[in-house]
Amino acid sequence: MKKITMLFVLALAAGTAFSQELRVNTYAGYVFDDKVDSYYSSTSYYEGKILGGFRWGAGIEYQLPNTTKAFELQYLRQDTTAPVTYLDSGFGADVKNTTYDQSTNWIMLNGTNYFPVSEVAEPYFGFGIGMAIFDTYNPDNKNENGATKFAWALRGGSNFWFSEKVGLKVQASLMSAVQGAGGGLYFGTGGAGAGVSTYSTMYQFGFDGGLVFRFPQ
Repeated sequence: MKKITMLFVLALAAGTAFSQELRVNTYAGYVFDDKVDSYYSSTSYYEGKILGGFRWGAGIEYQLPNTTKAFELQYLRQDTTAPVTYLDSGFGADVKNTTYDQSTNWIMLNGTNYFPVSEVAEPYFGFGIGMAIFDTYNPDNKNENGATKFAWALRGGSNFWFSEKVGLKVQASLMSAVQGAGGGLYFGTGGAGAGVSTYSTMYQFGFDGGLVFRFPQ
């Protein structure tokens, strides 16, 4: 976590020093529950939910001069729980139920196209790719593990400018961690780990709002 924070601060400092037009976006919002499951065999499976909750973060965005296009380096974090039912111990094992503690760090590179309709309203639509970093903790046996997965995102919304430099961002987003690429994230007796034979993809729909700070040329 400290390394992620340091990289983000360095990127912000670099963007402030060298970009001709820079925006700093802040995010706070709610993401909804998402079902996850994996059935490798009759003796190795899990099913459950990654519960929704509060998500926060920030991004630095470079606005291309004389265009409506921009690129953003974004960081988001969500801390939640995941109630899971699983069987991963072979024939004759008991089905187990565990509520895992889970944190997810999203690091995304987003492309955005704006459709300004006035000096106040600035609708936009965008697509992003990056990675989701999962940390999962099993409170039953104190085991902890994690995984890093390819991620993508779709989002749309609008900025509403109070002044030349400060505005309000409102958006809806769909974010996905493709857990089947290079192995799936699984929940089992060992906590969480990388299982090359399992597959589950997470989709999270959410709403975000936050302040936007613009540094014009």
